[in-house]
Amino acid sequence: MLRENKAVGAPHSRVDGPLKVTGQARYAAEYFDTGLLFGCVVSANIATGKIASIDIDHAACMPGVVKVFTHENRPAVAYRNSKWKDQVALPGHPFRPLENDRILFDGQPVALVVADSYEAARDAASCVRVHYLPNRPQTDLERNLDESYVPPVPRSEQSMPPPPRGDAHAAFAAAPYKISAEYRMDGEHHNPMELFATTVIRNGNGDLTVYDKTQGSQNSHEYICNVFGLASEKLTVKNSFVGGAFGQGLRPKYQLFLAVMASLDLKRSIKVEMSRREMFYLTWRPSSFQQVSLAADGNGNLISVMHHAVHSTSRHEDYQENVANWSGLAYHCENVKITYEIVKLDVSTPGDMRAPGAATGITALEVAIDELAFATGTDPLDFRIRNFAHRDQNQDKEITSKALMACYHEGASRFGWSGRSAEPRSMREGNDLVGWGMATGLWEAKMSPAEAKVRVSSDGKVYVSAAASDIGTGTYTILGQIAADCFDVPIDNVTVQIGDSSLPKTAVEGGSYTAASSGTAVQAASKRVIETLLKHAHVMSGTPLKHAAAKEVEIAEGRLVLKTNHQLGLALSDIMSFVGVSAIEELGVAGPDKKLAKTFAAYTHSAVFAEVKVDADLGVVRVTRVVSAIAAGRILNPKTARSQILGGIVMGIGMALHEKGMIDHRIGRIVNHNLAEYHVPTNADIDGLEVIFVEEDDNKVSPIGAKGLGEIGIIGVAAAVSNAISHATGTRFRDFPITIDKLLMSGTSSDNGPRHHL
Repeated sequence: MLRENKAVGAPHSRVDGPLKVTGQARYAAEYFDTGLLFGCVVSANIATGKIASIDIDHAACMPGVVKVFTHENRPAVAYRNSKWKDQVALPGHPFRPLENDRILFDGQPVALVVADSYEAARDAASCVRVHYLPNRPQTDLERNLDESYVPPVPRSEQSMPPPPRGDAHAAFAAAPYKISAEYRMDGEHHNPMELFATTVIRNGNGDLTVYDKTQGSQNSHEYICNVFGLASEKLTVKNSFVGGAFGQGLRPKYQLFLAVMASLDLKRSIKVEMSRREMFYLTWRPSSFQQVSLAADGNGNLISVMHHAVHSTSRHEDYQENVANWSGLAYHCENVKITYEIVKLDVSTPGDMRAPGAATGITALEVAIDELAFATGTDPLDFRIRNFAHRDQNQDKEITSKALMACYHEGASRFGWSGRSAEPRSMREGNDLVGWGMATGLWEAKMSPAEAKVRVSSDGKVYVSAAASDIGTGTYTILGQIAADCFDVPIDNVTVQIGDSSLPKTAVEGGSYTAASSGTAVQAASKRVIETLLKHAHVMSGTPLKHAAAKEVEIAEGRLVLKTNHQLGLALSDIMSFVGVSAIEELGVAGPDKKLAKTFAAYTHSAVFAEVKVDADLGVVRVTRVVSAIAAGRILNPKTARSQILGGIVMGIGMALHEKGMIDHRIGRIVNHNLAEYHVPTNADIDGLEVIFVEEDDNKVSPIGAKGLGEIGIIGVAAAVSNAISHATGTRFRDFPITIDKLLMSGTSSDNGPRHHL
């Protein structure tokens, strides 16, 4: 269906770009209605304990206030846990806003003030008086490692460690080269640009149109219907535009519940928008502790891999992610042992943040690989090539395609890796210590069940509809390109409608599978449209397509023609006129090939090369160059694809050097819940980013040959930066983020040779 030299593969600008830059794209908080009410949340200021009393009398009497909701007057909602579990819910007890007097985490909503203006709601919220009976919080992962446990109910098969193979302990003990180290990572917060918000518009007949900041309109729709007992047809959820999410919007957030609750109770339209501070209370990449032990023989071949990972979760849910399993498949090794545990703390439930698990686990693995390469006296790139894995040893499966070797070679060539001096602290530029580091990245390439409708009109216009979301990844553009190629029209002739729960079903946008899944569904729907056109053409008198099969025809220049001879065919308008319709619409369905999945595993791969310059006196690190070589199957749009990788690199630099959720463990509260004190990379921190897409054909990973790009861009970046800092300073850092204080404490200006810093 997809042909070369067409829309697919060309660097098209985003079709939604003009709407965004002119302010015409409306986000969840930008919808209004006559008589719209506004809600403001009152957040708990303890991390664990109980509400002793809550005084709302003064707030309720303030001008403009309509009602104050608390656990004492919350309307009746679903009781059973199953009703509260969304499509990507975790094992445990889902959080229920205003359920009772218990406080489970810092920032938990304890009241919702509803007023006729936001200012009135905010002022009244400040007058709500809550008295607490606090408990002593436990929020420090390291101090509670002895409380770690294996999750009794796995979140998924992927979160479970693979069975051990060989004898990793014996191989490690006998090896001539070995390293064993601990790696610590502080929690991170997603911080998308758009704040979470929900606007509920109550229609005249009582139906609700909900504009929600979410990565899955149908997930929010199902959640609301289950919790409030609403009939599906009485509710529509829309998320036409999403200003970033990075995984934070996978699950419904409490503002959705509160807005719908208030709207149903008051029979009014209402908006609830979070503040930046409240965003920090929602979900986060959990803090983690990892022990990685690696061993190599005298020839530099890996002979033992042991990886133990522990991360934090909440008291009420078992958040799980695939942290350590990557160590069993990234490199060839016959002796592997992977273990994984979690620790319950008095925190909000962590959530998937860009490349969940892999960004954490591969960082530790790739730093450890660098340490072992140094111990064996082998160049880090050569060591990785020597231990290249051609098969997924965790699952004992073939890999659909793996162009990682091309990533190594093309990335190294573009970066100039051959000019690297092996000795740490041997490369300088004035007072700057110069370091070059690299790392490998990998992520699962999957498909999820997806549907899409495609409609073609007699005037050659094409309309695509699906419930899929665009969280900044370019979904509008990609689906438009695919449809444009299928019907041989300019992309401007294609209208894409997504982000609406009433449209054909799709999964939440996450895991880097939307392009492959929804894109395949669009292709399948297009194919069915062509089959329908051909069926009608078969019965037309004098048709040159009477005996043609569907696989023998295509659409070119507004005509249904034979692939082998475009002179033989019929105009689409003539076919539709014959059957008396102005358009033909069909539904396409896509999903993973279960038969192929039994034999093959699929991954995207990357090789990341980084240069840093470290001020020898001040410990200031600047990342001056990054080259990221990516193998991700067919690149549908090089322009939007490059943007995805650039964003991932920036987040990876943040993971390496900047981002850290700081908790005062004495009181269990987040203390840097703003963008002034929670540091993220800015323009001044970013320079010299280059993206290479290596050629990779894969006819098994998806019918359109595409793999995902949302996650792979971040994976390996933090490790590459860390390894470059080690090369520059001679000091090994295993505690992320690597901040200036840690560099100064390590004594980067000293010339005493390599050291280790924890």
